[in-house]
Amino acid sequence: MPRFRLVLVLVGLVLVVTAGIYWSQRNTPIPVQVVEVERGAVERTVTNTRAGTLNACRRARLSPSLGGQIANLPVKEGESVKQGQVLFEIWNSDLRAQVTLAQAELSTSKARQQEACIQAELAQTEAQRLVKLRERKLASEELAGKAISLSLSGAAACDAATANVSVSKARLSLANAILDKTRLTAPFDGTIAEVNGELGEYVTPSPVGIPTPPAIDLIDISCLYVSAPIDEVDAPEIRAGMTARISLDAFGREYFEGRVRRVAPYVLDIEKQARTVDIEVDFISAGDNSNMLPGYTADIEVILDVRSDSLRIPSEALLEGNRVYVYDSDFGTVSRVEIRTGLSNWQFTEVLQGLEAGQQVVTSIDREGLIDGAVVELEAK
Repeated sequence: MPRFRLVLVLVGLVLVVTAGIYWSQRNTPIPVQVVEVERGAVERTVTNTRAGTLNACRRARLSPSLGGQIANLPVKEGESVKQGQVLFEIWNSDLRAQVTLAQAELSTSKARQQEACIQAELAQTEAQRLVKLRERKLASEELAGKAISLSLSGAAACDAATANVSVSKARLSLANAILDKTRLTAPFDGTIAEVNGELGEYVTPSPVGIPTPPAIDLIDISCLYVSAPIDEVDAPEIRAGMTARISLDAFGREYFEGRVRRVAPYVLDIEKQARTVDIEVDFISAGDNSNMLPGYTADIEVILDVRSDSLRIPSEALLEGNRVYVYDSDFGTVSRVEIRTGLSNWQFTEVLQGLEAGQQVVTSIDREGLIDGAVVELEAK
């Protein structure tokens, strides 16, 4: 019996100590941060599931269609070029010689055409003269007939010479076309992003189905847009022309106004990843991207709906089950309150019922020991 009483005494002591620790911790204020419930704009938005990329509106990865030794490389990386400027040229002395030959043949053909057509004109004039003399019986039928035949023959020779000029022009065009295959020219004004090759190196065209690095990578950085993947569940609500916000890691918390330019007409299915739809967003102000470079990491936030004057709280204050901790300044405690919400995004959530403007809600909801009725103290911001 005494042993039983001893056990009861020990259990009682444990309970008293535990209760003392509990009440001491319960009455220790928990530092929290709070914000006032206010009125303002609330948006319903959709964001990309993975990081997007800043792209140039025009980009050309250029490679020669013929193999050969690099003979001319007049540009370097970072250089600005104009449309039509030669960027790259492989050895082509033989092809330039063929162009020269074709030009000489064209000049010869034109000279022969001129000679043949002049002779045809003279023969026609002589035939007309003899026909008139025959009508006046001053020339024989034989001479007149021979003159007419010579006139017709001369006209045919003129036509043949003219056709030969056309053939020579075609040969010259063919020679120039083959020569052009040895040169890369800028299809638009832009900046050289990359050059793969050095003078004297031998280059070969890319085999079919096997991509190789381009000889010249040309980009137009005057026009940029963001491409980012959106979850397939959110994609049906997005349309071209919707307003969006753009953010880039390189520019910190700065945001840029954008507009959806394109929604991909297919779902991208990548193994071990969620299925997504690519969305492209333009900058509304062209001046916003003046200091940006293609390849930057970028994110987009497409605005689906906006309510300009709604009761709102920071979304970080919202608990599971649409509950918040409301701070009571009179007693220095918090109480858990259930609310009804409306529009929401990562920044703000619309409050339809359960709170009033001016009340204070806790935003640091992850603090240890924070429960309904807990004693708290406000942290300095």
